[in-house]
Amino acid sequence: MNVPEDRRYTDQHEWALLEESGLRLGITDYAQEALGDVVFVGLPEVGGHFQAGDTVAEIDSTKSVAEVFAPLDGTVLEINGLLAAHPELVNTDPYGEGWFVLLRPDDPTALEALLDAAAYRSLIG
Repeated sequence: MNVPEDRRYTDQHEWALLEESGLRLGITDYAQEALGDVVFVGLPEVGGHFQAGDTVAEIDSTKSVAEVFAPLDGTVLEINGLLAAHPELVNTDPYGEGWFVLLRPDDPTALEALLDAAAYRSLIG
């Protein structure tokens, strides 16, 4: 199972990568594999503000419907428009082209409270 070292993780199987432009969010390789083939991704409006734990995206797959939760409080700066036409990117490239939203976190230091790669690997065991 691919778990990149350069990002933080939640126990709900989201990843968060702090970049100069903001906090990029997606779901983990483990999560996309559990979901099966992703057929639709519902994304929020740019400018929307979310609290940690709020639903920021919905995923429809051949197996189920899942929610993606905000790992931190923040405002949506950008959404991945490619997912409208190519939801399968969540399956083929969950840590790259399959990202969901870019947030401006209210408190970037809150990222430290999330799981590091080693802790996430232990979680999915």
